[in-house]
Amino acid sequence: MSAQNNTREPILKVEHLTKHFIIKGKGNLHAVDDVSFEIMPNETLGLVGESGCGKSTVGNVLMRFFPETAGSVFYKGKDWLKMSGFKKKELRRDIQMIFQDPYSSLNPRKTIWSILSEPFVIHRLCKKSEIDTKVRELMDTVGLETYIQELFPHELDGGKRQMVGIARALALNPKFIVCDEPVSSLDVSVQATIINLLVKLQKEMELSYLFISHDLSVVRHISDRIVVMYLGQIVETAEKNELFLNTLHPYSIALLSAVPTTSFEAEKTRIVLEGDVPSPLNPNPDCCRFAPRCWMAQEKCFNESPMLDDVGAEHCVACHYWRQSKQRAKV
Repeated sequence: MSAQNNTREPILKVEHLTKHFIIKGKGNLHAVDDVSFEIMPNETLGLVGESGCGKSTVGNVLMRFFPETAGSVFYKGKDWLKMSGFKKKELRRDIQMIFQDPYSSLNPRKTIWSILSEPFVIHRLCKKSEIDTKVRELMDTVGLETYIQELFPHELDGGKRQMVGIARALALNPKFIVCDEPVSSLDVSVQATIINLLVKLQKEMELSYLFISHDLSVVRHISDRIVVMYLGQIVETAEKNELFLNTLHPYSIALLSAVPTTSFEAEKTRIVLEGDVPSPLNPNPDCCRFAPRCWMAQEKCFNESPMLDDVGAEHCVACHYWRQSKQRAKV
């Protein structure tokens, strides 16, 4: 993992990204609302939140699996969402994805060799006589035994299948990879193997990751910075150690309280959020979306949506409580 270097330009810049799904007879489902962030070269940005917060939708829009409702995504300064034709195909080599379910993301009718050779055939990156060598190199890079190339996905365990998914993502020598909960369906011991592999590959190939997960312990291990989402909006973002040591947003505090600990000495209070999660269908634009479940909520929280403010040390939080605390500190 590499620390962020502010003197460089970001490899990916997301500006006001919005994705709404039209639900017939009900209105618009606000999956992602006005999300902005940057990812620097060789950096891992962790994107966390509970199921339904919109984090996977962000990844799918970045991959152009879903069309955006509004906003822009700049990859190395180029407007990625506006590209088409040859330029889109060319840039597609640089932007790849590792999927959550390594079984459903692999074609069950094809051997591992066929799956890994497909990117070279589609993008015509080498001669047919060189494909065998390229596939073996890919398998060696992720630590897969040679005999596996003759097998089908159902003949592999979850860890091996995810290694195949990683190898496929690396085939075109990308620079940016969206990792959509790549270890959530794996056993804990296998999770460690995959995470260590991703860290190793990042160092060797100078990769940048958007690492999407609901597991904060995993995100803390692999990420440089962390973005917390709630109901389609960013509520807090900071460097990972800053976020864990100085958690500000009530939702982030509740998430961290649920992280298991191996310490028998430190007492940990589990914060159980009360109330129902507000519907993402036609949300009130003049209300903090977390207010109905927040123990810090004030009257203002139900009448005005908070802005994402910098509270120092590149730590940003969208919360009226902390904005007022900052204002009082200046007086």
